[in-house]
Amino acid sequence: MDVFVARQPILDRRGILLGYELLFREGVDNYFNLPNGDQATGRLISSSFFAMGIEQFTGGKKAFINFTSNLLKNETATLLPQETVVIEILETVNPDAEIIEVCQKLKNAGYLLALDDFVLTPAVIPLLQYADIIKVDFLATRPEHRKILIERLGKKAKFLAEKVETVEAYQEAFRLGYHYFQGYYFSKPVIIEGKDISLCKMNSLRLLKEVYRKEFDTEYLEQIIKADVSLSYKLFKFINSSFFGFKSKISSIRQALSLIGPQELKKWISLMTIGNISEGKPQELVVQSYIRATFAEAIARELGMGEKSSEFFLMGLFSLIDAVLDQSLEKICKQLPLCDDIMKALQGSQNIYRAILDLMICYEKGDWSKLSAIVIELNLIQMRIPQLYAQSLEKADFFISQGVA
Repeated sequence: MDVFVARQPILDRRGILLGYELLFREGVDNYFNLPNGDQATGRLISSSFFAMGIEQFTGGKKAFINFTSNLLKNETATLLPQETVVIEILETVNPDAEIIEVCQKLKNAGYLLALDDFVLTPAVIPLLQYADIIKVDFLATRPEHRKILIERLGKKAKFLAEKVETVEAYQEAFRLGYHYFQGYYFSKPVIIEGKDISLCKMNSLRLLKEVYRKEFDTEYLEQIIKADVSLSYKLFKFINSSFFGFKSKISSIRQALSLIGPQELKKWISLMTIGNISEGKPQELVVQSYIRATFAEAIARELGMGEKSSEFFLMGLFSLIDAVLDQSLEKICKQLPLCDDIMKALQGSQNIYRAILDLMICYEKGDWSKLSAIVIELNLIQMRIPQLYAQSLEKADFFISQGVA
């Protein structure tokens, strides 16, 4: 993989994933090396759809992709499967007669069309009859304008609030009746004073601490798993998966624990813990935690820090724990098996753990300029980063398929 492709989640009003907008750059050393949208989208399509397969990036959900006027007129969109993509018409597209004709053809062929960064002007009115989704930038518009738009046009198309990065912005969009939400608002905690961590969730965290003791008791762990039918089922599903590739089926908990080995067992318990305590939260929050865990682990190995890769795995996995539990990091960290450096990194202090966390956050958001600076600072090979990210997506999908979340 020689291109940087990130994805931003789009959720519905129930917190269920609709799809991802795919973000693209060809390398980070030269941030502006693809000056026009034609080349950017062309490379995105060739890299993600034809070379690698869209499933790796979207997990079967919708892929929102930006289209310029030239790409629309060249009918590039027809190269893509209509059941998979949403054609985002950029705000710079002039809806002349040829564009209107293209939109009509795409609609007739079964494609969904979205109007990006929508602002109501006389020029864009001809496009409204073809729009399935209208995207409104919540950072670039005023509250009264966002309200007027959905009141006037809400019956013509679904409304999507984009760049929703805070819980307050999400609540505003939800209250106004917006249908979809794009951004990382769900990764922010909603802290309510006096609210404690539930007993069930606290027990999960205690089990995790037991596993990460220097010499944990395997027999004690076996008894815990035996007492939980769901946990036993997930253990057998995991141990008998293609991840391990054992020729004969494993049917004993004790045998499973011995075959997994201490390090993989700790990872599995960690993943299970996040899955168990995230009840009531969007699954995408869990997916994002899994991706960060495997991404951080891979970057650590790339830096020659393989002996600490499990620590980086934990750092990534619990980097969103405040949003999972709606508690402050200061309060939660005391319940987790994390070293002091990881706890400091999660709370904002600068060290190697924080540097890798910042790298992952920049990649998620498509903040390529900041990503470039961190890559240089860590002396990483830039083109290895998208490869590691793609591998992390694949591993996260595997964990989800095993019923961990």
